[in-house]
Amino acid sequence: MKKNINVRIKIHVKVGEKVKIISGEEKGKVGLVKKIIKRQNKIIIEGINLKTKHIKPGQNGENGKIKRFEFPIHSSNVSSYEE
Repeated sequence: MKKNINVRIKIHVKVGEKVKIISGEEKGKVGLVKKIIKRQNKIIIEGINLKTKHIKPGQNGENGKIKRFEFPIHSSNVSSYEE
């Protein structure tokens, strides 16, 4: 059984900083850090790692929707980027 241990995770990038993806499907792309999820050691980058979600209509007469979301990437897969 896992124990809940409070571990402080230091992430090497900050919100608003430009980063470059160094591994994975989006390798080589550059974007701005939008949000940091410290518990999972992940970050969300603007315009990177987009996933689609199909949403069913809630009530009669409504139409379904297709939404695109930016999913998190592990912080070890990015490096800070300077022009």
